[in-house]
Amino acid sequence: MSEETHIGTRLRKIRKRRGLSQRDLATVSGVSLSLIRKLEQGDLHDTRMETAHQLAVALRVSTSSLLERDDEGIADASPEQWRPLQQAVQIATVHTGEAPTVEGVHAVLPEVRAAYFDNRLAELTGLLSPLLRDADALGDTTDARHVRSHLLHIAGSTLTQVHQYSAAETALSRALDDAPDRLRAAGIITTWSWLLVRQGKLTASRELATRWADDIEPRISRATPEELAAWGWLLVQVSSASLRDNRRGEADDTMRLARSVAVLMERELPRGTERLATWGPTTVRYKAAERHIILDQPDRALRAAKGPGGLAVSTEYHRHRLDVAKAHTMMRQYGEAISVLAEVNANAPEWLASQRYARDIMSDVVAKRRTLTPEMRTLADAVGLPM
Repeated sequence: MSEETHIGTRLRKIRKRRGLSQRDLATVSGVSLSLIRKLEQGDLHDTRMETAHQLAVALRVSTSSLLERDDEGIADASPEQWRPLQQAVQIATVHTGEAPTVEGVHAVLPEVRAAYFDNRLAELTGLLSPLLRDADALGDTTDARHVRSHLLHIAGSTLTQVHQYSAAETALSRALDDAPDRLRAAGIITTWSWLLVRQGKLTASRELATRWADDIEPRISRATPEELAAWGWLLVQVSSASLRDNRRGEADDTMRLARSVAVLMERELPRGTERLATWGPTTVRYKAAERHIILDQPDRALRAAKGPGGLAVSTEYHRHRLDVAKAHTMMRQYGEAISVLAEVNANAPEWLASQRYARDIMSDVVAKRRTLTPEMRTLADAVGLPM
């Protein structure tokens, strides 16, 4: 995880309570002394979550005690690009002209989903913003609530990706209110748990996902694939938040259970017409690789990444490829990392441009090179790396 979080004041207080000097903390955590000094002196207000995790492990505290924040994330693209979607989610508008119909909104939904899954974010915003206004004008019928919930879920996921957290929370809250059943609601909660992780609210994320996972746990012998997928994703979110919050035992237990659920699936369940994510063995394998990045085990991350599966199999593919690139940089295999980033840029350029994680990886590569190849310069521009 590469989210930036403010931790300097709490870091200094907890370090002193542990009786450690800055140099001592640098030694036991593996974080550079200069970075620790900058954080505590206020010269650097933010750091990556993986760094916060390293410091928390060394100080024997939860990561969330260092980094929880309530403020809006800094957008990775111009706020102007996302303002129409923010307004469509947050501001009620009076619909003028011909009244929309549920059938008319449904007719555009496949195009919205295609733009979402293809990571065509600019096109998605252009489609989704007016369609949400139409959906708001549909009234309170069952069909209207159903389609509106789905559109708001897509909006909440998109706004989370681009760090517009307040608007994302509004969208997900409204989506949950309109959700037609518990399984659709569980999918929205999975996205909300991810939003909380991105904000550094790890305890809140873990507790939310745990509560819902307990609530919808199916009877395995009679569970449908949809029920298993909804439950499995919540288990993954519990594990993800727990691992980042230095709760290793809980993280391991829930990931083992998630793997068992994936084995029952036998194959990756497609996203169909309702869900926003696939679920199955490939997704769990990708999440296993992510765990090894958090645990500073790049060699194991690369081993976990090997196997069948790819672009058309799991909705987590591009995020997983960033973990692979990160693992290569951690092992000083910079050429391999660049090749992976170039592949992602070729397949999902708009998505890559919105990822701080990609920017952090590219920054690591640039810092280790005296000169940059043309491909490296292209990628640095693609991810928005500052000059």
